[in-house]
Amino acid sequence: MKILISGICGFVGSQIALAIRQRFSGDQIEIFGVDNLSRRGSWRNVDRLRNLGICVVHGDVRLAQDLEFCRGIDWLIDAAANPSVLAGIKDGDSRKLVDSNLGGTVNLLECCRRENAGFILLSTSRVYSIPPLASLSVIDDGSAFQLEDEQVSKGEGVHGIREDFSTEPPVSLYGITKLASEKIALEYGSAFDFPVWVNRCGVMAGAGQFGKADQGIFAYWLHSWREDHPLKYIGFGGSGFQVRDCLHPKDLARLLVMQMNEFPQDHPRTINVSGGMDSAISLRQLSDFCSNRWGAKVVEAAGGNRVYDLPWVVLDHSLASETWGWQPEMGVYEILSEIAEFAESQDDWIGLSK
Repeated sequence: MKILISGICGFVGSQIALAIRQRFSGDQIEIFGVDNLSRRGSWRNVDRLRNLGICVVHGDVRLAQDLEFCRGIDWLIDAAANPSVLAGIKDGDSRKLVDSNLGGTVNLLECCRRENAGFILLSTSRVYSIPPLASLSVIDDGSAFQLEDEQVSKGEGVHGIREDFSTEPPVSLYGITKLASEKIALEYGSAFDFPVWVNRCGVMAGAGQFGKADQGIFAYWLHSWREDHPLKYIGFGGSGFQVRDCLHPKDLARLLVMQMNEFPQDHPRTINVSGGMDSAISLRQLSDFCSNRWGAKVVEAAGGNRVYDLPWVVLDHSLASETWGWQPEMGVYEILSEIAEFAESQDDWIGLSK
């Protein structure tokens, strides 16, 4: 099997490549990838990938000519994207966001059409509609927001946000590029008869993730605490009670292997892939972990909500579990410990990633 991974030098792309490589011998599978190396620190992953026999090509998915080398592939995993929910607003470059996240996906889908290859899109929880997410009824338990028990209606329940939750705009410019990519990927698969899977991922986290908040809040928080950089609880009265779930890329990779090995026609094409309720944690609880490991630190309270801030987003992965027999194996504190151990081996990870 020949697999192409876009964004292969990013945290998620590189971790998926390494996890798949470790599961198969060299004569069973060939992995190669493309990356424009625009993210600070991404160059660090080039050698470690190549040392395992993974071919890394310097190219940009926004440019169709940079993908001409993609021949004879069986599967394409699209892990290339600007992952910031504030992209296009914070930097003012909305066209660049659309070109990267949507235009790049179209170019990759054209490769799949040409090569009759399967396509896997790594999407996001940010495709879900902001107004109903922002209006979820939550209570605080002194360290985190919790969904009120009686709040079980279409799209939300005791296990988190389901796939039938509203995706009506607004979802953020970032979210709409991913939602549009989902729709066009499924349409390409139907029109040109190649397999397509869409995985809506929770917050990805693990050792080696770049130290920027928009590329992974868990790694950013731990590295900033360890290196004594200032931190803020932004929004929701500066409580730090906002909650997300987290998922390690190794657990995602296990599902991707199953999806590439078979294509059951009765399986849903779009699923949530997340750590779920068992991995849900607030910023305040994240601070407690850091304080216990490295000592206390003052975190500033900045109470004003930013655009797109949400109090509680936890994805329900029940559909993935029911259809694929998949469960995340790494718990939240195992993931945090992995990040912490890596942080203790670095002097200036935040500086490297900025």
